[in-house]
Amino acid sequence: MNLYADFPARRTRQIVADVAALVVVVVAIVLGVVVRNAIAALGSIWVRLEEAGVGFESTMGEIGENLGGVPLIGSGIRGPFDTAAGAGESIAAAGRTGQAAVETVAGFAGLGVALAPLALLLLVWVWPRVRFARRAAETRALLRLADGEQLLALRALDDARARELSAVSPAAVTGWRAGDAGVIRGLAALEARRTGVRLPEAG
Repeated sequence: MNLYADFPARRTRQIVADVAALVVVVVAIVLGVVVRNAIAALGSIWVRLEEAGVGFESTMGEIGENLGGVPLIGSGIRGPFDTAAGAGESIAAAGRTGQAAVETVAGFAGLGVALAPLALLLLVWVWPRVRFARRAAETRALLRLADGEQLLALRALDDARARELSAVSPAAVTGWRAGDAGVIRGLAALEARRTGVRLPEAG
């Protein structure tokens, strides 16, 4: 399957478009990664919150354990510090939850930034390139048939504009019906060119 037209000007435009599309793909991916990392960096706030909660829990727990060893009054004094240690654990848990949320948002945001231009590229580049390749392949398949040029000429009569038909012959339909080889070949060349295919040399 040929991905490029047989005609230099059109082939050059296709190559330029392909290079530009590849640049867009790379830029979209890089932007997605940058956005993801930028948002993920906000998770450092939640990391510090988790660390503060863990540190507070550890400190209160140690104080509670030390005071708990005091005879007679130790058990009563330890209770508030154990409660404070529990609060520290809650703070640490909130930090971990925040980190997970930031990671999720960062992932979706980065993916969205990358996919938006890629989706547009699918419509304006990939689909037209696939359609061109399919039409060119079909045209080449028709040209391999014994009456392929006549079939292409018939398509040209249906698809081409009046100005294009008159450039081939002022009586293109009459010439096609009469089997005029020059008219048929001119019409076939017109249709083939629309699909980026050059007619093989006669004979």
